[in-house]
Amino acid sequence: MAKKDGGLRFQPSGGTRAPQVPVGKKQKLTIERLANDGRGIGFVEGRTWFVSGALVGEQVEARVLGAHGKVVEARVERILTASAERRNEACVHAKVCGGCSLQHMPHDDQLALKQRMLSEQLSRLADLQPQEWAAPLVGPELGYRRRARIAVLWDKKAKRLDVGFRAAASQDILAITDCPVLVQPLQPILRALPQALRELDKPQAIGHVELFSGSSNAVLIRHTAELNDADLARLQAFCTTHNAQLWLHGVTEPMPVEPDQSLSYRLERYNLDLAYRPGDFVQVNQPVNDAMVAQALDWLAPQADERVLDLFCGLGNFALPLAQRVRELVAVEGVASMVERAAENALNNGLSNAHFYQADLSNPLVEAGWMQGGFAAALLDPPRDGALQMVKQMTALGVKRVLYVSCNPTTLARDSAELQAQGYRLERAGILDMFPQTAHVEAMALFVRQ
Repeated sequence: MAKKDGGLRFQPSGGTRAPQVPVGKKQKLTIERLANDGRGIGFVEGRTWFVSGALVGEQVEARVLGAHGKVVEARVERILTASAERRNEACVHAKVCGGCSLQHMPHDDQLALKQRMLSEQLSRLADLQPQEWAAPLVGPELGYRRRARIAVLWDKKAKRLDVGFRAAASQDILAITDCPVLVQPLQPILRALPQALRELDKPQAIGHVELFSGSSNAVLIRHTAELNDADLARLQAFCTTHNAQLWLHGVTEPMPVEPDQSLSYRLERYNLDLAYRPGDFVQVNQPVNDAMVAQALDWLAPQADERVLDLFCGLGNFALPLAQRVRELVAVEGVASMVERAAENALNNGLSNAHFYQADLSNPLVEAGWMQGGFAAALLDPPRDGALQMVKQMTALGVKRVLYVSCNPTTLARDSAELQAQGYRLERAGILDMFPQTAHVEAMALFVRQ
């Protein structure tokens, strides 16, 4: 006798599931509007298509990258009817490289897109708009990036080292000969780097490479195995040819090959030099960073008799200029090595009224001894997760003015709602165009306690 199946069987409630759109399928469609990340949005047979590289009003042929339910992600394969706003990309790799996504869009339209995203997030998540919108803080459209990570992958089958940037929506590596958004001093290094790495005895030992431009140019080699003397000599000769420092990153933290070498960047307006090491967070856009620091101090308006708090202080990018203007500056950062370097930067720049502390900024801090005594003003520059625990403590610390620098409009809006609930008014806000040619939005907002 056959054994009966005692399990339950469920029948569909009715209808049939629409077949999924296959990857690689090509589809003609009209772009009706833009998403917040700059992708074009079109609609076909009840599905919403998000198409990278498309502009409003265009008719395009799009290739599917992935699909889930009623949402299809795609990229432009061919422009059938172009928008009058479309411009030629500055980079020949722009359509496939994962670095820039908006080079086909005029810069003014990029700024408008970022402004709209910030405004919509503040409205949707906090039911809030500033009393005044500041003009966008901008710098050069191209040639602004002073730091870049170069992807490196050893192809075992082909016995070939691939060097370049990651492709959009892919782990493939594109060979890049020129990168228009990179600062000019790094361009010759980028062009010559692939051949230099392929000439190594063990190129498969290279994990990735980072390029830096500040007081000096630098090349950081992340290696997954020990480099032999011959390869070290080749890398050193390459860096000497390009007037760059050589840094190595193995199992320990990054170190210069020549121990007396160091890296720094300058805040010229304040006569400050800030030392850093590869791996430290440094804003990649120097012109916009300089303007951002100046605008932050202008908006926050620190006074000579005030005690001011700087949270997520990093290397002291805001803290040192603030310390020049106030009685006492208390700066807090979660990464211990960054705290040490920030304190050294203050000392080396002759600032004795800036005090630096390491703490977990996802937890309340009001009980910490150095938080006692209150603050007239606070500056926050958190990572993408935002600063919810910190903004919850602003009234307890007696803070009257809060200057918030954000790299994520969503968490800025969430934290703005919390500040509003504590009685703070959003007086001024604006975008910072730290990453032209991309949809990445940075913003600054000033809150004043009523």
